Amino acid sequence: MRRVVIGLAATAAAGLAWGLVEAHAFTLRRHEVPVLPAGSRPVRILHLSDLHLTPRQRDKVAWVRSLADEQVDAVITTGDNLAHPDAVPTVLEALGPLLSKPGAFVFGSNDYHGPLPKNPLDYFGGPSRLRPKQAALPTEDLRDGLVAGGWVDLNNARGVIEAAGAVLDLVGVDDPHIRRDAMPAAAERVEGAALRIGVAHAPYTRVLDEMAVDGAELILAGHTHGGQVCVPFYGALVTNCDLDTSRASGLHGWPGVRPDSGGSGAYVHVSAGLGTSPYAPYRFACRPEATILTLVPRA
Repeated sequence: MRRVVIGLAATAAAGLAWGLVEAHAFTLRRHEVPVLPAGSRPVRILHLSDLHLTPRQRDKVAWVRSLADEQVDAVITTGDNLAHPDAVPTVLEALGPLLSKPGAFVFGSNDYHGPLPKNPLDYFGGPSRLRPKQAALPTEDLRDGLVAGGWVDLNNARGVIEAAGAVLDLVGVDDPHIRRDAMPAAAERVEGAALRIGVAHAPYTRVLDEMAVDGAELILAGHTHGGQVCVPFYGALVTNCDLDTSRASGLHGWPGVRPDSGGSGAYVHVSAGLGTSPYAPYRFACRPEATILTLVPRA
């Protein structure tokens, strides 16, 4: 029995050590999404989410800055940029080379409220909740910096950007996870727009449904961390919202439309994100990621 206990403890320690390493193993994923009209040239969108930056995370800052070398046409970030009261300059430094690209953003709960220590097992009891002692973060400083850089604020708003000659009609909501979302009033498609893209931090099913009904062909979200700690060959155990674990990250159809089926419906891309809470700085079988979505013509 003693050997079993020692073996289990050693396995757990090795898993934790690997989880700390994997949390810094940033990776760039790529997907093609057939949503453009026939004859359109491809549009490359960089989807960023859940940076959870603190001022000391210099490796993450450098990696995000390096994404400017990918020659993308636009950038969309789906929130949870902050993990420290002094991190706004760090976020703007990380995104600096990308702010020259057309871009848009929404916020997540961690752009408003600072993190606190928490028992990770609580996530198995349902989506996390705000707690009274969570400190307010300098959200408006972050908003001002992103808008000054030329990006469109989509928190409960509509907007338009032009990328690679294509007009993108955008609709976004503030974070559904803390009930800040208010879907903008229905509107006709922007004249000449190649498609409508929905943007939210947390992929709650009510929001995905609203955006699909609104006419979004592509919906971008984050929040789930891809499960953060996953079971190899199985996947995520939780999503921290009501989205099913089979869609915890990656490109999927909504509702229930396979991306390769050729059927109608919206595509949903859920980013596993680039960060973690500073109080749970590990990932397992779920590398931190950014994604380039290459929009191509429908078949």
